Amino acid sequence: MEFIIGIICTLAGIFLGWIIRWLYARFQLTSSEQKAKRIIQEAQKEAETRKREVLLETKDQLIKEKNQLERETRERRNELQRMERRLIHKEENLERKVAQMEKQERAITNRERDLSDKETEIDEKQEKWRRELERISGFSAEEAKKVLIQSLENEARHDAQVLLNRIEQEAQLAGEKKAREIIVSIIQRIATDTTSEIAVTSVSLPNDEMKGRIIGREGRNIRTLETLSGVDVIIDDTPEAVVISCFDPIRKEIAKVSLERLISDGRIHPARIEEVVQKVTKEVGQKIYEEGEKVLFELGIHNFRPEGIRVLGRLYFRSSYGQNVLQHSKEVAILAGLIASEIGADVELAKRAALLHDIGKGVETESEGNHAEVGMEQARKLGEDPRVINAIGSHHNDIEPTTLEAILVQIADAISASRPGARRETLDNYLKRLENLEKIANDFEGVEKSYAIQAGRELRIIVNNESVNDSEAKELAKKIAKRIEDELKYPGRIKVTIIRETRILEYAR
Repeated sequence: MEFIIGIICTLAGIFLGWIIRWLYARFQLTSSEQKAKRIIQEAQKEAETRKREVLLETKDQLIKEKNQLERETRERRNELQRMERRLIHKEENLERKVAQMEKQERAITNRERDLSDKETEIDEKQEKWRRELERISGFSAEEAKKVLIQSLENEARHDAQVLLNRIEQEAQLAGEKKAREIIVSIIQRIATDTTSEIAVTSVSLPNDEMKGRIIGREGRNIRTLETLSGVDVIIDDTPEAVVISCFDPIRKEIAKVSLERLISDGRIHPARIEEVVQKVTKEVGQKIYEEGEKVLFELGIHNFRPEGIRVLGRLYFRSSYGQNVLQHSKEVAILAGLIASEIGADVELAKRAALLHDIGKGVETESEGNHAEVGMEQARKLGEDPRVINAIGSHHNDIEPTTLEAILVQIADAISASRPGARRETLDNYLKRLENLEKIANDFEGVEKSYAIQAGRELRIIVNNESVNDSEAKELAKKIAKRIEDELKYPGRIKVTIIRETRILEYAR
């Protein structure tokens, strides 16, 4: 019973709790709904307020933009009005100008009409005069025009040639005067010895019995000497003399000195010959170095390598056309330095390049190049300045000279080679050069006779006075001189003289 009552009480409590919770929830729901309504109402009020503010701001902005638009519209309207007034003004000006142009055009048209009438009248008169002139002169208009043009052309050519001749003469006189001053000044300041060397030399003997001792038993002495020195010893019927022949001047010198010492000593046998040749070879090598140093010291040239000094000293034993190459190089260096000092060029560079211009002749090489190319290669090995190398290669115009000093080397080389007594020339070459000079002159039209005189230094040409006039004679001389420069090789310069004369012959009978 108590259990049942307990259950009933429990159920009653549960039901009562549920009722209380339902009532509380109902109360909470009612409170939340009221709160939500208040929030909604407040939000609606705030939205209305914000809406009114936005509308007011928008209205103000619209008013401002409207005012701005009205101002811009007024300004544009004013600008359009100004432009319209300017256009109206320009249109009025254009109309006035068009009217003036029409007036001028009418005037020009009338003037052209008048000119056309006058031109027609002039043409008629010219045609009348032309027919009259043709009748009087006997020439047609085209023939007269050709004659007139030819006359004007000849006159213009003559005047141009006369002017050109006068300018050339003035320039030549001024240039020759200055050149003479420089050359005379240089010649006054230089004096060098000229040594003549050939490919053979002779050694004097005290008696003819010495020839047998030089030959030795079965020729062993002479064979030893020829083998060690590299020369040919010629023993012939020449009394008290032995001839040494060799194209290498150094070997020839060694053999000559060795043979002279052997003859002086009197002991001539293979062992003694070998000893003397070795000793003389060393002495000649020392002399080569000393000669190279001596030239460098005399010219005041420094910073030269020992191998370069030896190559330079070898030129002492070389000759070209009978002119000692080392003395020639020294002379060219002095000349180039003097000319450079006169014209304001680099004196040291000119002297160095001039001294080395023939250094290729002292180089022992099997190269097929000429001495200028060999000299350039040797100068490169010695570390010389590129300007010096160019001067060496261009002193015979094998390459183009790039410096003033290179041209000075060419000039000094020509002066040294062409001065009287400097070089020896064979008779065959001399005659061949004279024949070539006369042949070149005779190849030109209008040349009657030509004569190479003064050892080939001057070429005198007699021309036909009927086929060659004075102006053409000047041009002919230039062409002949240019062809000589292009085809012939010669020292110095060759003077070309054109002779044109009129000869009238009459006989009294």
